[in-house]
Amino acid sequence: MIDENGLVLIVTIVKKGWGDKAIKASRKAGAKGGTIVFGRGTGVHENKSLLGMLIEPEKEVVLTIAEHANADRIIDFINEDVGLNKPGGGIGFVVPLERVFGTAHIICDQNNSCELHVLEDEISAEVKDKK
Repeated sequence: MIDENGLVLIVTIVKKGWGDKAIKASRKAGAKGGTIVFGRGTGVHENKSLLGMLIEPEKEVVLTIAEHANADRIIDFINEDVGLNKPGGGIGFVVPLERVFGTAHIICDQNNSCELHVLEDEISAEVKDKK
């Protein structure tokens, strides 16, 4: 069961070199950023061999935390810009997140009254006073 007001993890697995394109697409759709992790693996369209040895293509796994309400928009942008719907284009899936920690900027964006926003407001006020 997905909390409609909660956060999700959008996982996109693409060919090496395409991770930045997936991040740019997700940011264009409203995501705050993402993380690229390198991996390797084979899919139906990637079973190639050289001198009888199977070549395992390198992959980039893009991890994006987003609000559930914006997940479909982000997925649409990634699909359009990266071409996940084409054979060998990659794959993506969404995982609901029960708890998130260490991401103050994401949590604060959901709750404008958090301590980080209060601190930013106080610093801005001090800067204005000094001018």
